[in-house]
Amino acid sequence: MERQLKSTSKQKYLIVVVGPTAVGKTDLCVNLAAHFQTDVISADSRQFYREMHLGTAKPTIAEQKGITHHFVDSHSIAEEYNAGAYEQDALQLLDQLFVEKDVVIVTGGSGLYVRALCEGMDEMPETDPAIRAELAAIVETEGLSPLLMQLQQLDPTYYSLVDKANPQRVIRALEVCLSSGQPYSAFRKSERTTRPFQIIKIGLTRDRQELYNRIDIRMDQMLAQGLLDEAKALYPYRSHNALQTVGYKEIFDYLEGKYDWDEAVRLLKRNSRRYAKRQLTWFTKHPDEYTWFHPQQFQEIVSFIVRKLGS
Repeated sequence: MERQLKSTSKQKYLIVVVGPTAVGKTDLCVNLAAHFQTDVISADSRQFYREMHLGTAKPTIAEQKGITHHFVDSHSIAEEYNAGAYEQDALQLLDQLFVEKDVVIVTGGSGLYVRALCEGMDEMPETDPAIRAELAAIVETEGLSPLLMQLQQLDPTYYSLVDKANPQRVIRALEVCLSSGQPYSAFRKSERTTRPFQIIKIGLTRDRQELYNRIDIRMDQMLAQGLLDEAKALYPYRSHNALQTVGYKEIFDYLEGKYDWDEAVRLLKRNSRRYAKRQLTWFTKHPDEYTWFHPQQFQEIVSFIVRKLGS
């Protein structure tokens, strides 16, 4: 059953701040939270996990500057956590926060989790875990191509929409197809769930080369701080969905001898840039949904929010 907020006499606002990795979301949201005297909710699907630090660019205690951050270090990598569970948990948290706060900030680069909170998740059928394991094994041994061919056959509608470089999305769609005997797209709803709060959506972006330079610098910093050792500690959990992603997968492949260290570093940077591009593609699919700013336009962003609050 869908979780709803308690009724309140005053309108409440959720400020959603999205953008690609390394664009500068953390600093901006900390400053916004200080300005509006509120908390920050993370919608980054990897920052939930306590064991994942460097590879997720999780905000440090110093970077949080005393602002309460929710859904950071909230779960263990040994747990399975998904967007549907996040939707319910985040709505319950907002129920509590909106008792005393009129504005709350949510931020992240995980488009699916942002959508879950703002619009609700589709009702999907139960799936067979054995099918997911079998599909993941195929990706591990043969790559994504066989699964894409199968998805194109079973659900050409979703195949035309899916990010074909994202194994999690492809596996998820196929496991639903194979478990239910129906196309994955048949379960995807077109209507949005109405929320009892207003949503103000802000996107952050930079010049492409500026963003890519920041990504390269961030990767160098992560490596210098010990990303290799962190990945070694997480290696036993490498099949976990949260670790099937840029920043860890390249190092896992290095540990398995698929290429040397220099190639691993090159792929880390290249794939991080590609990931940022996919994030921007997700958030710009509907051009009018977000109002876009450079992260350094703090006063302009505050003015925009204040206008929205008064409208």
